[in-house]
Amino acid sequence: MSKNARLSLIIVAVVAVVIAGFIFFSRNTNTTAAPQSADGKVTVVEYLDLECPSCRAAHPGVQKLKAEYGERVSFDVRHFPIPSHRNAELAAVAVEAAGAQGKRDDMFKLMFDAQQEWGGQQTSQRAVFVGFAQQLGLDLAAFEKALGDSALRERVLAQRAEGSKAGVQGTPTFFINGTKFSGAPSYENLKTAIDQELSR
Repeated sequence: MSKNARLSLIIVAVVAVVIAGFIFFSRNTNTTAAPQSADGKVTVVEYLDLECPSCRAAHPGVQKLKAEYGERVSFDVRHFPIPSHRNAELAAVAVEAAGAQGKRDDMFKLMFDAQQEWGGQQTSQRAVFVGFAQQLGLDLAAFEKALGDSALRERVLAQRAEGSKAGVQGTPTFFINGTKFSGAPSYENLKTAIDQELSR
C-alpha cells in the first residue's frame, strides 16, 4: 500500500471517530426533566414561580395551548419558587392546598390574575390566599390546615430541587419531551416547538 493510500485511510478513520463522538455527545448532553411519554404524545413540563411577572405573562398562552392540543400534549406544571420572592413558596403551597380540593387550576388563575396586588410584598400574603380559597368556595378550615402542612411544603421544595438539578435557573423554564426549551416562552414559539415534536 502506498504512503498516500495509508495517509488517506488514517484521515478517513480520524474523521469517522470525530463524527461518531459528536453524535454520541449530542445525544447525551440534553438536560432531561421529564421523559418522552411511551405513547408518543408530547410532554411539556413548566417550572414556574407564582410571583414571577414573566410566568404570569406566559400563563394565558400555555392555557391556550392546553385547550388546543387536548390529549395529544401532556402539560405538567411544577413549582420553582425563587427565594427572593417573599410569598412565592406559600403561594405554591396554596395552589397545592386548593388542588387537594380539586381547584388547582382555578387557584393558579386567581394567583396570576391578582399577582400585581400581592406579588412583591414583603409581608405574608396568607390572608390574601385564604381570600382566594373563599372565592373558589373551598372548605376554608381544610385549606388553612393544608397551608401549614409540612408535606405540601416539602413537595414544593422537592420540585424546586428537581428543577435546579435539571438546569432551571430562572422562571418560567419549559422542557419539551425532556429537552430544555431555549426560546422566549411565547405562545407562538412554544407552539412551533410542540408541532415539531408532534411531527416526528
